[in-house]
Amino acid sequence: MMYGRVFNFNPGPAALPVPVLEQVRDELLNFSGTGMSVMEMSHRSKAFAEIVERAEGGFRRVMGIPDEYAVLFLQGGASLQFAMVPMNLALEGKPVDVIDTGNWTQKAIGELEKLASYRIAASTAGEGYTRLPRREELDLHPDASYVYMASNNTIRGTQWAWFPDTGDVPLVADMSSDILSRPVDVSQFGLIFAGAQKNAGPAGVTIVIVRKDLAERASKDLPTMLQYRTHIGKRSLFNTPPTFGIYVVSLVLDWVEREGGLAEMARRNEEKAELLYSAIDASAFYECPVEESSRSRMNVVFRIRGGDEELEKRFASEAEAAGLVGVKGHRSVGGLRASLYNAQTVEGVRALVDFMKEFEQKYG
Repeated sequence: MMYGRVFNFNPGPAALPVPVLEQVRDELLNFSGTGMSVMEMSHRSKAFAEIVERAEGGFRRVMGIPDEYAVLFLQGGASLQFAMVPMNLALEGKPVDVIDTGNWTQKAIGELEKLASYRIAASTAGEGYTRLPRREELDLHPDASYVYMASNNTIRGTQWAWFPDTGDVPLVADMSSDILSRPVDVSQFGLIFAGAQKNAGPAGVTIVIVRKDLAERASKDLPTMLQYRTHIGKRSLFNTPPTFGIYVVSLVLDWVEREGGLAEMARRNEEKAELLYSAIDASAFYECPVEESSRSRMNVVFRIRGGDEELEKRFASEAEAAGLVGVKGHRSVGGLRASLYNAQTVEGVRALVDFMKEFEQKYG
């Protein structure tokens, strides 16, 4: 493996493309002839302003973001957005419709309970979140402030293959774990947010794509830093932003473009997921608890049949010893999980599948 690197299946912070890491290495001490690292330069400098513009432009090209949307680089992760979204977008007397699909929408609901009224428009909690709601199960209201959803669930291993038509009600999506993994029609959403540390860059940067008119819903009495309009007006430079993280995000976007854009990312991600799901489904030793139509291409969750937790721990331990890191399931659900973000290679997935077959022969 190049540079002695392992195959990294961590759910986040996750693998970054090797060409991006190589460019970071090469530019670390002297970025673009400035004589300093990006980590050392002023965020008010012309050099850094160009980095922010490069990152924003990359997102606009790669995702096809219309001019009426702002692209912001913020801090606080998706966890802050659970609160910042209702602070800015919730309207008095108009509850938020939430499509509940597991841990991350539950965390968003926890913040909503402190800030705004809400309704559960659909939930699969009764089935352990092993599938996503079907179209006919959505109870969306035309008077909602907005409709809230998470496009992919890293813990439960589910991912939306379609997005609901919410009409005039803005659709808000947490895309932390599948942004840049496939083409999406940004104009279908009022707001998209994502922590960068899965597919877009290192931890510390939060991307917010928001329709500019929606930012005007917020009370001007909100703390300045918590208003989207503040960051729109200052082009993400109101305060010192996560400069190095934004720089790496710009490089990731350059890499995505060079590799063929989101259509090519989607093709690769489908290929990787098909390899792994096929191996699980063909085995009498492993099983995937997720309904097939809801399965994620980003986070493949699986169990050893019978739920043998000690054997699953041994699987994760022996996999790590074999250079396959991060396959332990989330602590809240157990089991096993392999994250297949853009930077994960087909070679890595094949190595995991080979290991799974060897482990089954040894312990099955």
